[in-house]
Amino acid sequence: MSKKNVLFVCEMNTCRSQMAAGWTKYFHQETINAFSAGIKKGLIDPLAIKVMQEAGVDISAEETHEVKEFLLKDLDMVVTVCSAAAQQCPVFPPEVNVLRQSFDDPPALVGQVESEEEKLKVYRRVRDEIKAFVQDLPGKMM
Repeated sequence: MSKKNVLFVCEMNTCRSQMAAGWTKYFHQETINAFSAGIKKGLIDPLAIKVMQEAGVDISAEETHEVKEFLLKDLDMVVTVCSAAAQQCPVFPPEVNVLRQSFDDPPALVGQVESEEEKLKVYRRVRDEIKAFVQDLPGKMM
């Protein structure tokens, strides 16, 4: 059985899509090739790296990409992980299953929070929500 190619897309490819790809590689490396991209690209969020490392997943060496880089790639599924990505994601061929699953945006939620520990609580919550979603990903790939 060949591995499935799954692309996770968020607005900037700095946090949620990186977490989702990291979890997918962690749980499903034998069956899924995971990629991540953004509508635009930025720098990977250091707090996302930190909370993923706490959970045993290292995304520190990942690069950011724009979704347009994947338009001609052989994909089985595209998962948008935020409403902005769902609204702005380019159209993929009809054989590509597109799944919309929105998660809160940690950087937006912690914008006015000063305590790093309080910020990390938000990032950990979103990390764990993404983890639960990704653990069941093979069942969503019909």
